[in-house]
Amino acid sequence: MTVRTRIAPSPTGFLHLGTARTALYSWSYARHHGGQFILRIEDTDVARSTQDAVDQIIDAMKWLGLDWDEGPYFQMQRLQRYHEVAEQLIAAGHAYRCWCTPDELDAMREGQRARGEKTRYDGRWRPAPGKVLPTVPAGVQPVIRLANPLTGTVRWNDLVKGPIAIDNEEIDDLILVRPPPEGSPEGTPGVPTYNYAVVVDDWDMRITHVFRGDEHINNTPWQINLYRALGAPLPQFGHHPVILGDDGLKLSKRRGAVSVTAYRDSGYLPEAMLNYLARLGWSHGDDELFTREQMVSWFDGSHLAKSPAMWDPAKLAWVNAQYLKQATPERLAGLAAAQLASRGMVAPEPASLVAACALYKDRCSTVVELADWIEMMFVDVRPRAEDLAELVTDAVKPALRALRERLTDAPWDKAGIAAQMKAVLGEHQLKMPQLAPALRVLVCARRDTPSIDAVLALFPRDTVLARLAKV
Repeated sequence: MTVRTRIAPSPTGFLHLGTARTALYSWSYARHHGGQFILRIEDTDVARSTQDAVDQIIDAMKWLGLDWDEGPYFQMQRLQRYHEVAEQLIAAGHAYRCWCTPDELDAMREGQRARGEKTRYDGRWRPAPGKVLPTVPAGVQPVIRLANPLTGTVRWNDLVKGPIAIDNEEIDDLILVRPPPEGSPEGTPGVPTYNYAVVVDDWDMRITHVFRGDEHINNTPWQINLYRALGAPLPQFGHHPVILGDDGLKLSKRRGAVSVTAYRDSGYLPEAMLNYLARLGWSHGDDELFTREQMVSWFDGSHLAKSPAMWDPAKLAWVNAQYLKQATPERLAGLAAAQLASRGMVAPEPASLVAACALYKDRCSTVVELADWIEMMFVDVRPRAEDLAELVTDAVKPALRALRERLTDAPWDKAGIAAQMKAVLGEHQLKMPQLAPALRVLVCARRDTPSIDAVLALFPRDTVLARLAKV
């Protein structure tokens, strides 16, 4: 058997973190087994689906490096297929048409609540031997419902949760297809519901393993009964827990989640995001940091957590900082230049930018922070008054003026600047802890930097001299 997995986001918004994690697990499992990974766009929510959302989903997947082997497939391009399969189910007695109006369904549920019963469809249009069905009402377009088994138990061995069983008595007759939207041309097929379309899609696309959030567990019995009605092979299901926000509630498109591409724009690296997402519900021993290749090697579907994970921005920032340290200055220079461009700034010449990234990257958690360090080289800075008062004292001001004079024609590199600083310290009988903080505040508007001689060497000479002239 060739392993085939998929990710099937809805284009009603951005690709959020939970879906990205599911995509990562599905992709890794397929790659681990030498199989295929399929991208499908579930766009049957016509009113809320947008092309912008489709573009963002694809952009996010590409940024994360989760390449797909087939697709993207679009459900709205497969309506005829869903219609054909629904007619086959009706012909085989596994589905039927229901002409209940919304008002009738509301009244049905209200009566059930009043009697203390579970609200569910009562099967009034479900054919049965000897049963007389209601008269078909005029002007009402029917839905198609699954004739769910009335007895028995649906069982499966979940890849994450283990054995799960749900009685068919707890499941009513699922709507498979709704009428086409009002105003649709004559002969337009109806629109499939999620639980129906996903089964037909996974069957047609020969999906063997389905990873998804555990909010879908209650959908699985309907889907398994549909597979059996179709005589289709069952995929294996793995339902992993959701991701929780710091308020203990599920992150979602509508509640607190930030898009994957927003993290890209905020200066996170894709390998850091993948590493962090993977650890939100999966582990390989005590390994905290690992490459994409290592994850593919290790991810066999086991060691998936059964409990929800908490989104921790501080931990993500730590992971990203580790990857920034490992990244080459040349790569970071390109990312930093893009950040600066987004601020309307032109980056320093390439060699200087690479040198700056090499010096500052170990102090940063994101590329945005890295760009902040580089920005001070060519954007006017405003030291805090309290820093100036504390560090640029009367005792050190003469040394700063003398250093400015020496730097006017000194060799402009770390060694040359260090030599002039050493000379000034000797002349004015000062210590480096007196001179260096004052230099940092005047030139960088920061109390802490890497070695100040290395920092100054990155700046244009004229910029340093101009900032020292303010003493």
